[in-house]
Amino acid sequence: MGPVSVWQWSLWGLLLCLLCSSCLGSPTPSTAPEKRAGSQGLRFRLAGFPRKPSEGRVEIQRAGEWGTICDDDFTLQAAHVLCRELGFTEATGWTHSAKYGPGTGRIWLDNLSCSGTERSVTECASRGWGNSDCTHDEDAGVICKDERLPGFSDSNVIEARVRLKGGAHPGEGRVEVLKAGTWGTVCDRKWDLQAASVVCRELGFGSAREALSGARMGQGMGAIHLSEVRCSGQELSLWKCPHKNITAEDCSHSQDAGVRCNLPYTGVETKIRLSGGRSRHEGRVEVQIGGPGSFRWGLICGDDWGTLEAMVACRQLGLGYANHGLQETWYWDSGNVTDVVMSGVRCTGAELSLDQCAHHGTHVTCKRTGSRFTAGVICSETASDLLLHSALVQETAYIEDRPLHMLYCAAEENCLASSARSANWPYGHRRLLRFSSQIHNLGRADFRPKAGRHSWVWHECHGHYHSMDIFTHYDILTPNGTKVAEGHKASFCLEDTECQEDVSKRYECANFGEQGITVGCWDLYRHDIDCQWIDITDVKPGNYILQVVINPNFEVAESDFTNNAMKCNCKYDGHRIWVHNCHIGDAFSEEANRRFERYPGQTSNQII
Repeated sequence: MGPVSVWQWSLWGLLLCLLCSSCLGSPTPSTAPEKRAGSQGLRFRLAGFPRKPSEGRVEIQRAGEWGTICDDDFTLQAAHVLCRELGFTEATGWTHSAKYGPGTGRIWLDNLSCSGTERSVTECASRGWGNSDCTHDEDAGVICKDERLPGFSDSNVIEARVRLKGGAHPGEGRVEVLKAGTWGTVCDRKWDLQAASVVCRELGFGSAREALSGARMGQGMGAIHLSEVRCSGQELSLWKCPHKNITAEDCSHSQDAGVRCNLPYTGVETKIRLSGGRSRHEGRVEVQIGGPGSFRWGLICGDDWGTLEAMVACRQLGLGYANHGLQETWYWDSGNVTDVVMSGVRCTGAELSLDQCAHHGTHVTCKRTGSRFTAGVICSETASDLLLHSALVQETAYIEDRPLHMLYCAAEENCLASSARSANWPYGHRRLLRFSSQIHNLGRADFRPKAGRHSWVWHECHGHYHSMDIFTHYDILTPNGTKVAEGHKASFCLEDTECQEDVSKRYECANFGEQGITVGCWDLYRHDIDCQWIDITDVKPGNYILQVVINPNFEVAESDFTNNAMKCNCKYDGHRIWVHNCHIGDAFSEEANRRFERYPGQTSNQII
């Protein structure tokens, strides 16, 4: 289970009503992409949070004013019409009750009734423009099939692709904008509340509560797209504001801008509490269940409870990030609350509250019974954020044919492909794809191993301790995602190899020292050390994707897991390998990522 993109959080704990087009029937749409008379003067966009480019709260601009659609009588047929207005071929579902958050301004349409074959929403029946008895808590959303109408001109569609990264709570984070298919940050020079409010409204929130400077939401990596942004506060997009294009000398990521947006009150924090901890940031998790007149508090089964579930609990509590998710809480007194009322909790990490996570429902099942085996958390207002220096992977990748007699220790640590077990040791060799990994901590807290020194494992062959069994995964994938080779790296030495100019090193591995990566520092695993490779002995020539994932099992909490993966295109001809186009997994737009995954590779060693 992986995290969702850009820490995308659902604002409401209501069920998503997905009506399957194969069940209800999908009317045959008109495929002509041209603008029709009925839609003249109208503009459409998808807004809200969380969402993808093909889903969100539907908003219509009429007479220069943006507004929403009420969910009363809304159907999949209406969603089909609206998705075509937005340039998509059809709808796969729709949402009610402001699933993507409540909009602002007018509610343009109510009791919208469509057959699904209409060429414009103006051909559907309704109560009339602006005539509604709804509130924005009833705003409708659509989920469109991610397939564009051929030749569609999107002049009537306003696309946001601004995003927030690294925030602990919904509606806050580092501001990133999309330019030429690549995400980049905004310099905080002249950053103010007016510019922040444009960002918040572009994301479907209200106005900004705070404009943040000095990388208060962690540092980005890569391009800085904008500087000296000056907004009136009324612009539809940050790109519409006067701004200065950045140069390398102008700004650094220590000046990345952020926002905190005003959000409607949801009350989710009233349905959860902590008990027994030494401070309000830790304790056994208790949740409220039942309906009016029968509310009661209960505990959560600790089975499978981990970092992702703890992150959701801390967010719901309003206490920031999770330091630890605990499966045993016998050392915390539960008072008079002893009943386990929730089990099987599995979260993606993006949810706003635990009741949005998958769980067993009313049928509670625990492998280990009793209140001592219930879920607990330790929360923190700050967290680390690890990113891999992708350019260094591209620069240092090469192939080595290493003799088997030099690989005994690597085999002991399971760093070779499974076919190595049947090799004719010590004769022969293994073909290894080697590269360096430079891992930066750009968050607001040091990255520390989950386990303390007392539980680190000593490896005699290499003569060092492992503080994390799996720190990185290395994979070779086909373009369709099939894994053909894999490797892994244990964190035998997490330390500050180098740091930014104003940061001092705190961690080094010598003499059984403390391990970790300080904020503003990086740990370097050189290409020439054991296990810093993928065994490609059994890989056939072809075009592949090289993927590196840091902290793949979410053992240590971070402010953002969506940037933990790095991908590269690579071509292997059986003798040589070309690695190129390396980038952090969420650095590109979705369209650019699709082009990356469809890339056919090179026919020679000339990079196209």
